[in-house]
Amino acid sequence: MSSGSSSSSNSWLTQLRDLWSSDIAKDSAATTTGTRIDVIPWLNRMTLDVIGLAGFNYDFEALNADGKPNELNEAFSTMFSASQTLSILPVLQAWIPPLRLIPTKRLRRVQAARRTMRRIGQELLRNAKAAALGSATEKGEIEKNTLHGRDLLSLLVKANMATDIPESQRLSDDDVLARASLNRFKICPETNMIFLTEVPTFLVAGHETTSTAVTWALYAMTQAPEVQTKLREELLSVDTDTPSMDDLMALPYLDAVLRETLRVYPPVPITTRIATKDDVLPVEKPFTDKYGVVHDAIRVSKGDVISIQIVAMNHSKELWGADAHEFKPERWTHIPEGVSHVPGVWGHQLTFLGGPRGCIGYRFSLVETKAILFTLVRAFEFILAVPASEIGSKTAIVQRPVLRSDPKSKAQLPLLIRSYQKE
Repeated sequence: MSSGSSSSSNSWLTQLRDLWSSDIAKDSAATTTGTRIDVIPWLNRMTLDVIGLAGFNYDFEALNADGKPNELNEAFSTMFSASQTLSILPVLQAWIPPLRLIPTKRLRRVQAARRTMRRIGQELLRNAKAAALGSATEKGEIEKNTLHGRDLLSLLVKANMATDIPESQRLSDDDVLARASLNRFKICPETNMIFLTEVPTFLVAGHETTSTAVTWALYAMTQAPEVQTKLREELLSVDTDTPSMDDLMALPYLDAVLRETLRVYPPVPITTRIATKDDVLPVEKPFTDKYGVVHDAIRVSKGDVISIQIVAMNHSKELWGADAHEFKPERWTHIPEGVSHVPGVWGHQLTFLGGPRGCIGYRFSLVETKAILFTLVRAFEFILAVPASEIGSKTAIVQRPVLRSDPKSKAQLPLLIRSYQKE
């Protein structure tokens, strides 16, 4: 097992930059056309390393140059792939009980992955508990305000073991691991279908959605090279390769590029909620349904599934103007008055949702995305390696780019990348 420390949180950014620089240096054509790189797998691996450290002080070694697989990395990949992929057999098993007795290769891989996650999770939990006990006072008391580990698991364990909280408020080991995203995947015993007990918010916010946001930002800047140039100029004005969070937050154009990326290309374009009681939802303007009936409210019954169209709100011409579908970071200098009423937790948009069920990891994701863009845009120039008409999108929880000529293939964004040379 590999563990990391918070002091090395910038190392993967420079590691990714150096790996790309090494590949470019080996390519004789790189100085003219650039080296072709599919950025999606690289960004996924890098953000997984970052969230492993921040979430539970674990190094997934996803960017390991020698390519040796890390078992927890493999287990997470297996579970995410299974939860996002619909197979016909599990669907048939849901309707035809005798078919549930059929063992499948997919199910065996998932069960093995869950055992791996639980074993390593329990080991990480034991280590975190031992560290918490090591910080106890001479009287054996553990206080919540004497936290040492800065990863999420350590903080949860320390708070859970504190002697100054009621016993009724303590979490079980399984609950602690679930909240650190190490035990969120379940297998339905009746249908063998894999699902998430709850979306592992911290893991998804720091890994899946962040890598997707960076992917779309790079794509957008290949289609607006003037934006890429302007952003690089701002980033190069900072006299360090490892900026602090305050440094990143003080860069207005970086903020505008990120806001516009998340508005035009929300990583999660649609989500759902289930009504817990009957209710009546007022609407701003009356609407006419398909039967010609005019309504000034929407009646909701308990159990109704409500679809939240994040991308529709983010692209609304009524809110954002006639150019709502266009990528224009400059719009954030003077945003339309109407968007101030959008009930999102950030950025006058629904990308991170809103209310008590809004994304709790959005601040982490924003800082991480800015840090990645800071490092990559300073170091490289990006050009789309295929015609723009070739790029489509496919949604499986998150929305990723695919090639229209091969829509059944994996998500991909091939870019021509060359090192930036100051004139």
